[in-house]
Amino acid sequence: MSLKSRIILQCVAAFVVAFGLLFLPAWTLDFWEAWVYLGIVFIPMVVFSVYYYKHDPVLVERRMQFREKVKEQKWIMRAGTLISLIALVIPSLDHRFGWTRQLFGAVPLRVNIVAQVLALTGYLVTMWVIHVNRFAARTIRVEKGQQVISSGPYRVVRHPLYAGGVVMWLASAPALGSYVALPFFALLIPIFVARLLSEEKVLRQELPGYAEYCEGTRYRLVPYIW
Repeated sequence: MSLKSRIILQCVAAFVVAFGLLFLPAWTLDFWEAWVYLGIVFIPMVVFSVYYYKHDPVLVERRMQFREKVKEQKWIMRAGTLISLIALVIPSLDHRFGWTRQLFGAVPLRVNIVAQVLALTGYLVTMWVIHVNRFAARTIRVEKGQQVISSGPYRVVRHPLYAGGVVMWLASAPALGSYVALPFFALLIPIFVARLLSEEKVLRQELPGYAEYCEGTRYRLVPYIW
């Protein structure tokens, strides 16, 4: 299958899964927060895919590889996938049964909008990271010719891709109108932490100059905290 066909298939499959998770448990299409959220995720995804398919197909190919070689990472990714799927279902059920409204009152519109902006910002940060670091694959590995990147977001934290992901996922619950879902999305934070710690072991061992980069950039995920 050609790269173009795989890109189309992956985008369509991801949209169908996300649509099903957000709307089927809600049992209604009258869920405007979910429509906005789909736009936040899939419009940048399509733009990114089309742009880099034309300008850097090797990067797209690298981002489409999911098979981890490290056993530890396989379990981390499986757990992360399961938690993220469950987390996306909770706001849909919440919309249907009104748990947040009953416990806390409806999420104010201004909170919805701020959370949606934060979710979009976090997602765009991940796009920025991939643009700066063309070796930012989905799997943990060191490739021939790979170099340490210390510019752009890498000047702030050592793992800006995960930092953007944390912002996006934590904002997803209120962006989807659910406070009840927040603890489920928060469960992804330990997954990010476990993954980046494992990734650092590989990079320190196999990527020349990475240990020195760690000494200069102290914070892994959150500036001035950790």
